[in-house]
Amino acid sequence: MNKFVLAVASLLLIHGLDADAQGRARVAGARANEQGGVTAGSASAASGPNGGRFARGGAVVTDSQGNAAGGSGAAVQTANGGQAARAGAFQRNADGSGTRTGGFAATGAQGEVASNGTATRNADGSVSGLRQTNASAASGETYTGQTTYDSSNGVSHTGTCTDANGNVVACPKPQ
Repeated sequence: MNKFVLAVASLLLIHGLDADAQGRARVAGARANEQGGVTAGSASAASGPNGGRFARGGAVVTDSQGNAAGGSGAAVQTANGGQAARAGAFQRNADGSGTRTGGFAATGAQGEVASNGTATRNADGSVSGLRQTNASAASGETYTGQTTYDSSNGVSHTGTCTDANGNVVACPKPQ
């Protein structure tokens, strides 16, 4: 991930920042790198007249062997105080293997949620993944869940819900 931060910081220094009077800015660029691939990235941010704002960025690095790595992230704040953020990263290797990680979190007047996960593909084509999610309503109810997957066993999910008093209750089913 240090390469991601370095790439975005380099873009900000190398390329001029494009800004306008409406509270928006964007920078992007790409260049050949010493590994025989490309380093590219972009970042942008904006703010609105009522206090909402966002920022996001992403970068990718490739080499001449067929490897690639990158990441991106974003954050937003609404005019009424809600906040959310997400981040993700990937790596793809020349042998076909790779990983992907990502997560998000949000909070607002109705509660908060956070989720993160990872997926892995091995060179033999087998795949596995895991996602964990936690949510809580402003009224006190909570949900904690985990979903796993692997090529041999398929999908497995566990989840626990509690009421405002902390008692375990049946989780409602989506309709």
